[in-house]
Amino acid sequence: MTPSPEAARHRRGLAITGLGGLALSFDIPLILSADGEVWSILAVRSLSTFAVAIAAWFFINRVLGRRIALIPGKAGLIAGLFYGINSFTFLLAVFNTSTANVVFILAFTSMFAAMLSWIFLHERPSNATLLTMAIMLLGVGVIVQDGLESGHLFGDAMAACSAFLLASAITISRASGRDMALVPLTTAIFPALAALTLLPPGGIAIAEPGFILFNGLVMIPVAFFCLATGPRYLSAPEVGMFYLLETILAPIWVWIVFSEMPTFQTLVGGAILIVALLGHSLWQMRSKAAKAELPCAELPFTG
Repeated sequence: MTPSPEAARHRRGLAITGLGGLALSFDIPLILSADGEVWSILAVRSLSTFAVAIAAWFFINRVLGRRIALIPGKAGLIAGLFYGINSFTFLLAVFNTSTANVVFILAFTSMFAAMLSWIFLHERPSNATLLTMAIMLLGVGVIVQDGLESGHLFGDAMAACSAFLLASAITISRASGRDMALVPLTTAIFPALAALTLLPPGGIAIAEPGFILFNGLVMIPVAFFCLATGPRYLSAPEVGMFYLLETILAPIWVWIVFSEMPTFQTLVGGAILIVALLGHSLWQMRSKAAKAELPCAELPFTG
């Protein structure tokens, strides 16, 4: 049976956004592997990402002959500013709390996106989504309490800011309907320029620059290109849920490479978040499948 155009479009969105979430899961391990000072990491990571944006824009416009804007209008600029500020808060979170805390709190992106879509796009979340949000608040509370007790509250707060900023950018992209694929890559120039003014006296200090260059030139562009394209095919909460891949995989990569074991409270809070998000995702897929089958039902006989 041939899928409907809407179903095919939804599947395309799932594939694109899933690839973005997978690529993003390698971000923190590569940052930690570079072993550098925070502003040096941010400058090199952002400058290399911006260079990829310019190269991609030139290739798409001049070689492929497809017109695409680096920043499509006012909506693109606002979304880009959110992505740019997120680079600051994300790096500050990575350097001031554990990897598990960062990615578990970032999992709240999907729920922030649902709230913002409700407020600004009038897309009211379902009762199941509201219940999931309440459960996730409990999970984040457990993690943040652990951060408060271990002195990582600032890092946890920065992770929460990142989740909100990403959700804001996703919601703006969804509302505009414009092609925002290059926006998070192009506006990386803003945190790059700011980070250059904050470098230590000796200049850029990175022990293993190859890791952060690979991150900025390959992994981050793939991740944000795909995640910024997702809102054209999926709702904002659905796109946000693909950050769950980073939530699940990043602590595993870091545990394998650096033997950084999450605390018991972080694991409990993370488990609450993951179970809530997985349950919500399964409910969403089941609900969509049920709605898709409705038009196929036989009409009652009226003759």
